[in-house]
Amino acid sequence: MELQQYLRIVRDYWRSILASLFICIVVAAGVTLMQTPMYSTSSSVFITVESGGTAGELSQGANYAERQVNSFINVTTSEIVLQPAIDQLGLDTTPTRLAKALEVSSPANTSVIKIAAKDPSPEQASLLANTVAANLEEAVTSLAPPGPDGTRLVTATVINSAPIPASPVSPRVTTNLALGVLLGLLLGFGQAVLRNMLDTRIQTTEDIEQVTDAPVLAVIGHREGEAGRVAETSGPAWANAEAYRRLRTNVGFVGLGGQHRSSMVVTSSLTGEGKTETVVNLARVLAQAGSTVLLIDADLRRPQVAARMGIDADLGLTDVLTGRGPMYEFVVQVAPNLTVLSAGTVPPNPSELLGSDAMTHLLEAVEKHYDYVLFDSPPLLPVTDAVVLSAKVGGTIVIARSGEVRRPQLAAALDLLDAGEVTLFGLVLNDVPLSNRSHYYSSYYYSASQPTDEGAPDEVWKPRRKRQLSAR
Repeated sequence: MELQQYLRIVRDYWRSILASLFICIVVAAGVTLMQTPMYSTSSSVFITVESGGTAGELSQGANYAERQVNSFINVTTSEIVLQPAIDQLGLDTTPTRLAKALEVSSPANTSVIKIAAKDPSPEQASLLANTVAANLEEAVTSLAPPGPDGTRLVTATVINSAPIPASPVSPRVTTNLALGVLLGLLLGFGQAVLRNMLDTRIQTTEDIEQVTDAPVLAVIGHREGEAGRVAETSGPAWANAEAYRRLRTNVGFVGLGGQHRSSMVVTSSLTGEGKTETVVNLARVLAQAGSTVLLIDADLRRPQVAARMGIDADLGLTDVLTGRGPMYEFVVQVAPNLTVLSAGTVPPNPSELLGSDAMTHLLEAVEKHYDYVLFDSPPLLPVTDAVVLSAKVGGTIVIARSGEVRRPQLAAALDLLDAGEVTLFGLVLNDVPLSNRSHYYSSYYYSASQPTDEGAPDEVWKPRRKRQLSAR
């Protein structure tokens, strides 16, 4: 992953990262508060070995002293030292348990034994360390062998008494909280990366690029309001106007360099991805630019264009294809340069109608009289209608709703188009939250409170029939 991808993960999952961090800090603080404060202090005992005055005797005495120190370290935690300490202090414990409260050591190359004691009471910790040191002094005297003249060859002397500690050595509040923060960040970022890897939803243009090399024609932001409702026709209230104009600009370039045809299908992988809203708004901006546009509702299973445009839906495309009348009797002009042909009667065989010769003849006729012919079709995965129709037109635009369709679903939909030898003009990423909009397109977005010079028509035409063209 690149740095930009990690930053996007942090941006997308910052809430769960902060939640993990907060939980770990709370747990660390709770564990710290539940721990009993422990105080530690230590006393020191010096081991002395009597030796002769020659160099050899001094060397032998030093080696002997070192061996004796190691031996008396073990003696310190034995019953001969600890049982008297238990009796003197009146402790309700055993030598074995008391030994666990002591830490006996000797600095390297020294004859000093350091006795450290831990206890919840600072006074008791000091008293225990000093008592054990005194008992060790007595134990050394009784255990050390006498010399030829009756003197003890090894003696022990307490050189440092254990002071009463002023502050506990555990729990370490700062250390525990720091570990909680570190663990929280690791867990939070780890779960964010894992969730990102497991989340196959299309959310950004980078996600689309992982599925296909086809261009992203536009990125349309999320708009508050009724789900699926087409944008208002007044300029200041038309959110994402610049995104649709960008789509219009890119649509004007698709197909150049080959056989340029004016017809195209707008579809999606699944239902509810905003294909109808997109094709209606695309038709509007194309008409605003002066192009003649025919919008045909080819979703013969769940037609929505007529209801969204506020026109009669009783008669339309199916009636033209079945020969019930010429097309000019069913088209409605809803705005300057914009004409709509609704779906009409819902047929029992939508795929057969869309793939019929009558559909081919209709396409030949309307492509000669309109600059753009736009089809709103059913989604690709549930039914085959969109593939059948796409094979007849100039190309197809696929709408991908951010956070709705998943990469395997989009890939399967594009595979259907590829199997049908359909020309894919590109994709439109729809309903993108403001935080997810790609920086490549950030300068093209305007909110509803930022009207642009090129708004929707000031005059909203009332629907009326257009009597110019008949199906051949």
